[in-house]
Parts: sequence; structure tokens; C-alpha cells
Amino acid sequence: MEVQTISVSFVNELLAGASKYSACHEKWIAKIGLSPALLQCEGTRISTSTFAQLYRTMAIELNDETPGLFSRPLRNGTLKYLCMVMLDAPDLGVALNRFRNFFYLIIDDVEYSVRTTSNGLIKIELEEKMDLGPTRILTLELMLMLVQGVSSWLIGQKIPFKSITFPFDKPSHASEYDQLYPGPITFNQKTTALYMDPAYLRMPIRQEQSVLNDFIRNAPLNWFYFSPNDRPYTHQLIHHLQDRLDKNLTVNDVALVQHISPRTLARRLASEGTTFQKIKDNLRRDIAIDLLNKTDMPIATIGNDLGFEDPAAFNRAFKMWTGSAPGAYRKQTVLYL
Repeated sequence: MEVQTISVSFVNELLAGASKYSACHEKWIAKIGLSPALLQCEGTRISTSTFAQLYRTMAIELNDETPGLFSRPLRNGTLKYLCMVMLDAPDLGVALNRFRNFFYLIIDDVEYSVRTTSNGLIKIELEEKMDLGPTRILTLELMLMLVQGVSSWLIGQKIPFKSITFPFDKPSHASEYDQLYPGPITFNQKTTALYMDPAYLRMPIRQEQSVLNDFIRNAPLNWFYFSPNDRPYTHQLIHHLQDRLDKNLTVNDVALVQHISPRTLARRLASEGTTFQKIKDNLRRDIAIDLLNKTDMPIATIGNDLGFEDPAAFNRAFKMWTGSAPGAYRKQTVLYL
């Protein structure tokens, strides 16, 4: 299975939002195997599944499914009830209207709207009705992820949005958005919004209540956007590399296997906003973090399996990726497992 990681900044923002309820940060951090020291390192990364585990733990303990992000909590069971209301809609358009009305009734801080733009696209906008405070960016990020995740789940396919806009400056963790949102993103815009083809509104609801509990239990992981169909060349390369990293393959090696020129491979990856080296480094990083967190495999062996013949080279690379050497990273992690 492909490992995915995200910046620890999401954890810090989540903890900041929940601080109005509790100061039990270390208890929650311990449950996911991280130390406070690692949370202070800007480059620290955790798996998306670990972030989801932390989110669910906090939501349950605080009885708030948006932990501390709004002026009043969303009690546990709220999102399940929302999905139940949407499940018997005839199509996504009706379901989204119910989504909008539901949040209008229970939240004062933000308000959704669904309308047609002058160029014929459907705009799902998230309007700020109150000051969202220091967790504003995370709140807007998560609430857009929620509507895209629920919408895609309801119709049984990922929706490729035409564009996504945010009203804030490009954040330091903007590179994470590739795996969070399905479409081109722009910052410093007037609104927080998703734009999609109106044809999706006419698509029927394909889910049933029997699978709702699984969807809710997997939140917020299933709000993220992972789709091989959206970036086929990237996912094809990841699939090819992940069991061959010890061979330290080059772009020429992979192009030869795929019976294309290195230039063609580079051009295909560029069309998806990435490069061969970026994909390879991100894959090495994510696998290294996963192995350091979950195994006692010697660090030199991990480096060798990832294609680093020299342990010092692996140490330098890992420190560049996360801000910590692998030994220090593991030491801080195991203290809290």
C-alpha cells in the first residue's frame, strides 16, 4: 500500500483549535506516537492515517467533530446524521442543497452556498460569517475537504474540480495540497470555493446507509483526495519505484522499461506538476518515516533499502526532508509509543 504523509503543521493547528477545551495535548500526541519536541520541528511529517487517528481521538474525547474550530461544537454523530439526510436525495444537486441547509442550521461561523457562475460552472462557496481566529486556515482547508469528500463519496467517484480558491496567502505547506484537493488552486482570492462541471449535480446518489458507518469511521482520511486517475503518470511511477528503491533507478532506467524517451517521461510528469526526482524523494521520505515509526529496522538498512549506499547520505537527505536526523527522529518517536 502506498504510504502518504503530511506536514506536522496540520497537527499543530488541530491542537491549537482544541486548546480552548483542554490542555491535554501530550496525551493525544502520545496516542499517535509523536513527541512534543518533534512537533516543534517544521519539517516533521506524519502519515495521513496517523493524522486521521489523532483527529478522531480528539473528536470523540471532546465531543466535537470539528475539534475547537468553531464557536460551538459539532456533537459526535452530527456528520453521520448529515450524511443520512443526503443519502436519500435523488441526485447530488439536491444532496448539496441539503448539505448547505444543514450547516446553516447548526453553525454560525461559516455558511455554504451553491450557485451557478456566469461561465456556467457550479460554485460551492464557504463564506466566513465570524472571525475564525488563529485556526482560520485549517478550518477553511478542512471544510472544503469535507464537502469534496462527501460529494465524491455520495456519487461513488472522485470529482475533478475545475478550480479551487482560497482567500489567504499561499501557506508554507501548500505543497501538501496536491494530495488534498482535486484541481488547480489559487490563493489571495475573494472567496473560499470549489468550482465544478454542472453535470455532476445530475449524478444519482450511489451509496446506501449500510456503508455509512465505514465512511464515518474513516473520517477525515476519506475527505482527502487520492486518485490515480487524476495523476496517472505520477501514480504509475510511484507504483514502479516503491519496490525498487534499493536499485536507485534513474529517469533513464524507468523510461527504458516504459519504452519511451526520458524527455517524454519528464514531459508527462511536468504536465501533472511534478518531476521524477521529486516523486522519488517524496516516496523515499514517506517510506523512511513509516519504517522509523513502525519498525526497529536499523537505520543503515532503511537507508540502503531506499537506495542510499552511504549512511551519511541518507542522514543528510532525511534531515533535509524533516529537519531531524533519522536517529533523533526515531528516538523522539519511540519515547511516546
